[in-house]
Amino acid sequence: MNAEFIEALNQLEKEKGISKDILLEAIEAALISAYKRNFHSAQNVRVDIDRESGKVRVFARKTVVDEVADPRLEISLEAAREISPSYQLGDIVEIEVTPADFGRIAAQTAKQVVTQRIREAERSIIYQEFVDREEDIVTGVVQRMDNRFFYIDLGRVEALLPLSETMPGERFKHGDRVKTYITRVEKSTKGPQIFVSRTHPGLIKRLFELEVPEIYDGIVEIHSVAREAGHRSKIAVSSRDEQVDPVGACVGHRGMRVQTVVNELRGEKIDVVPWSEDPEEFVANALRPAKVTRVEVDEEEKVARVVVPDHQLSLAIGKEGQNARLAAKLTGWKIDIRSESEVENPETEEPEMEEPEAEDPASEDPAKVSEEDVSGSEESPD
Repeated sequence: MNAEFIEALNQLEKEKGISKDILLEAIEAALISAYKRNFHSAQNVRVDIDRESGKVRVFARKTVVDEVADPRLEISLEAAREISPSYQLGDIVEIEVTPADFGRIAAQTAKQVVTQRIREAERSIIYQEFVDREEDIVTGVVQRMDNRFFYIDLGRVEALLPLSETMPGERFKHGDRVKTYITRVEKSTKGPQIFVSRTHPGLIKRLFELEVPEIYDGIVEIHSVAREAGHRSKIAVSSRDEQVDPVGACVGHRGMRVQTVVNELRGEKIDVVPWSEDPEEFVANALRPAKVTRVEVDEEEKVARVVVPDHQLSLAIGKEGQNARLAAKLTGWKIDIRSESEVENPETEEPEMEEPEAEDPASEDPAKVSEEDVSGSEESPD
């Protein structure tokens, strides 16, 4: 190694942010192993790299003793004082033992160490970049798939899209561009692993932030979301500006904004509903497009009893209970829906009650795929 090598390390420090001193210390440690391996030496040695010239020297370290038991590790006091009269028993004497052809070994070892450290530094940079983007949207290109994942090229790294995190019937081919939601980022021996999802409710929230400037600017706020991926979603919004209609802002002129989100989600229907501090009003809004006659809430039991006109009952419940189920998840209230005739002529049989889904403990951890749900624009349920 020479001064050019030291200059190359200085350049690496500037470009990659890898400390030159840390690199040199790592190279010195690697050279100790290389010396012992190549020269079959059991000596206690120290490798020194000159920080200016790059010259490499190997020193055998021996302890000063009265009687030498192991000449590889010890030196007599008499021999030590021939080197320097100041040595005392117990001192460490360093004797240069640099082999003639050690420069070649040093160069090879240095190259391996530097390459490895650069790779580790780049992995660390990529990990830090994406761990800061958890719960955000990324756009990538589908590269390939196996029986577990789609592999999405994000530029410097591949993301893993589990097949279980794709929407029903959704399949991609090589070269397709796709938006996904980062659920977690993990370190591994092969570099950072980035897991993404197409079913996470956070995807809808982020898509609306991209499409609706009022949300990005903080004028319109998304309070809660409920989603059954690939089928239907609901999103509850409010406005900090009385002159801005939150639902209208999300739907857009002639529904263009919400339609862009629907198209990205391959036709998933989205209901956008107004959020309200009043639970009775919020539950009624959440059951849209059904019209609600009245809502009675039991704060203690967290139950909302809803009465709807007879002809609105099936609309309020939705296909296979979907509308009521999403409303319960959106509001966090158990919802008991009855028609006006049932209230006037109560039957013995108790109606089924929709309950908000219990939160998965993993949903509290942003690195896990959460079970909360999302929503969107006003369209009648299937």
